Amino acid sequence: MARLLPVIRRRWKLVLGAMVLGTMLLGAKVWHDTMADPVVRTVRVQMPGLDTEASGLTLALISDIHVAGPDMPPERLSRIVEQINALDPDLVLVAGDFVSEKPFATHIYSPEEIIAPLADLRAPLGTVVVPGNHDHWFDWPALEGELEEAGVTILENEAIQVGPLALGGVDDAYTRREDLSLVLDAMDDLDGARLILSHSPDIFPQAPADVPLVLAGHTHCGQIRYPWGGAPATMSRYGDRFACGVTVEGGKTVIVGAGLGTSLMPVRFNTQPEIWLVELVAK
Repeated sequence: MARLLPVIRRRWKLVLGAMVLGTMLLGAKVWHDTMADPVVRTVRVQMPGLDTEASGLTLALISDIHVAGPDMPPERLSRIVEQINALDPDLVLVAGDFVSEKPFATHIYSPEEIIAPLADLRAPLGTVVVPGNHDHWFDWPALEGELEEAGVTILENEAIQVGPLALGGVDDAYTRREDLSLVLDAMDDLDGARLILSHSPDIFPQAPADVPLVLAGHTHCGQIRYPWGGAPATMSRYGDRFACGVTVEGGKTVIVGAGLGTSLMPVRFNTQPEIWLVELVAK
C-alpha cells in the first residue's frame, strides 16, 4: 500500500491539473465570446417596392446593447459605434434594450451615459430605434429624452418614410406593448419598400406578406449556447424558431441579431456580439 501512495498522488495531481487547465480554457472562451469586437454578418434581401435607383441600400442592425458594467461600459459602446461608422451604412437601426439592470452588474449607468455614444452614429438616413423590455423596466422616459437629444428617431407602434423605405417600428412585445395593426395602418400611408423594426421577433408570423422583412433582436441567439447546439432559453414564445440569424418563411424574411451586450449574467458562451449589415436590392 505504501508503494501505491506516490502513484495515487501523481494521478490526483494530473486530474487536478487537467481540471485547472480546463477551467482556465473555459474562462478564456467565455471572456473572448463576451468581450470580442462584434462580428459583422452580411446578407442581401430582395425587396419588392424598392426602386432600382435605391438598390444596394445598406442597413446596419444592432440590438441589445445592454450598457452596464463590467462588460459593456460606455467606452466599449463608443468603440462599437466607430466600427459601425466604418461600415458606411445608409441607415442604422437599433432593435431596443439599451440598458441592463442585471443583478450581477458591477455598475449601472445613467441614461445620459448610456445613450451618449449613440450620438456619434453617422448614416445619411439617420438612426432609428425601438424600445425593448429592459428599457421599459429601467426608465424609458429618461432614455427616450436622451435619444431625442442625440437626434435619434424613435418609433413606438409608428411608421415613417425613410428615403425609399416605409419603415414601421413596433414597441416591445415581451412586455405586451406591441400594436402591429397600428403600425401597419401607419405604413399604408407611406411609399416604397416595406419593413418592420421590432425588439422581439415574435411579431414575425403576424406580419403580412407585403412586409417582406422584419429586423429584430431580444433573443441574444441564446447568449449561452450548448456546444452541441441549442440554448437554455431564447426568451421567445417560438423557442429556437426565430432565435438567431436569417429565417425565411412564406416569402418573408426575419433577421435576428445576437445583440452586443448581455442580460442577467455578464457572460456569453458560443455566441458573440453581432452587427448585421443588410443590403436591400430591388426585386
